[in-house]
Amino acid sequence: MAGQTLTLFQQKPDWVAERAIAFEKLILKLCKEPMKLKPLSLLLATLLGASSWAQAADLLETFRAAQANDPVFAAARATLQAGQEKLPQGRALLLPSISLSANSTFNDQTVQSQGAFPPSDNFRYNSHGYGVNLTQPLFRQQNWLVYSEAELQVAQAEAQFRIAEQDLILRVAQTYFDVLIAQDSVQLAEAQKTAISEQLEQAKRNFEVGSATITDIHEAQARYDLTSAQQIAAQNDLEIRKRALQQLINAMPKDLKHLDKGFRLEAPQPADMEKWVGDAQSNSLQLAIAQAGAEIAEKEVARNRGGHYPTLDLVANYSNSNANGGSFGVGSDNTSKSIGVQLNMPLFEGGATQSRWREAEANRERARQELESTRRSVALQTRQAYLGVASGTAQVRALQQALTSSESALEASKLGQEVGVRTNLDVLNAQQQLYSTRRDLYQAEYNYLLSQLRLKAAVGLLGEDGLAEINQALH
Repeated sequence: MAGQTLTLFQQKPDWVAERAIAFEKLILKLCKEPMKLKPLSLLLATLLGASSWAQAADLLETFRAAQANDPVFAAARATLQAGQEKLPQGRALLLPSISLSANSTFNDQTVQSQGAFPPSDNFRYNSHGYGVNLTQPLFRQQNWLVYSEAELQVAQAEAQFRIAEQDLILRVAQTYFDVLIAQDSVQLAEAQKTAISEQLEQAKRNFEVGSATITDIHEAQARYDLTSAQQIAAQNDLEIRKRALQQLINAMPKDLKHLDKGFRLEAPQPADMEKWVGDAQSNSLQLAIAQAGAEIAEKEVARNRGGHYPTLDLVANYSNSNANGGSFGVGSDNTSKSIGVQLNMPLFEGGATQSRWREAEANRERARQELESTRRSVALQTRQAYLGVASGTAQVRALQQALTSSESALEASKLGQEVGVRTNLDVLNAQQQLYSTRRDLYQAEYNYLLSQLRLKAAVGLLGEDGLAEINQALH
């Protein structure tokens, strides 16, 4: 049996096989003792359960599922594809345009003569023809500006899509960690309920022997009922968080990998907030979009000013027409070819050109102010993200120490209750403090990881690699 068990585990991940080998002697011993078959089955269930947990989804897998299923990101991808079409549309204004026309006409013509000759007559005949026209712009200042604007619009669309990618990473990470903290809250509520239940039973026993008062029972019962309500709320919140993740990946989330309690806390590198702000000013995607918008507004001013400029085109025509009859009963077959240049000079359009020019100048000023506002917002967001990582590191460490102190305080309260220097309420309060501290620690750890992602997003450097680094903290 032991040999079959080890063969089974050799097909599992390496760490599972190592754990099975480590328990080989225990398994052999239990196999020799029939009364201990139940502990053996529990041991095997634990190992197999650990193997199934190894198949839990991690942060990267969840992100890739969201990439394929999130409708918000799909809309951003379609927006990028639409924005990229601005460039060929702008280029088309600089290339020749060719048009083909054709016609076929039935003619019914009656000629009334005023004299003796020619006599009055009625002519019915069919005429048809076709023509080809080619126009090649030689000088159209506005078209060149539209083409240069299209290049900036494509750059904006690409930057907007990269922002959508970063936003998806942040939304996935936030939703993923929301599920984890909700699961932690449920587990903490259950553990706290169990501990209070034990305290309640102890209070009842002490009351029966006369070493406790009815007040101790009521206090423990009230705390137990409150924790039961908190447990229900935590379970409801967990279901909501799972549904939020389902909205991203279009499937109910399976088991998720949890945060490794031994993950490393790292301060931002470099540890200079203004250096991060400087990088954000150079690499921020929001700033790149605003900068492109300001340049487009500047070109719009020049383009509308060019409404007074002449246009020069190369024009070529070829046409052929055929009629099987005419006014004198004689058909015709005509061919025409022409090539030349065409100059157009706008003179007056009712003041519309001047109005569009003034409108473009006002929009240019608006774009400049929006650029400055974006620059300041990016600096603020970068400082906030930097401080979030820096303070998050200190907060996690402080809560880790507070958790150790809370555990010691609970043990001291229990010991004090046994010797009569602490009351049942003191123990309940110590338990409440312990579980609150543990929950705050979990939340601080998740916030610290999210702050790392937000800092990279602020400087325009957040990508799948950054998410993979966070993913390494999960097990």
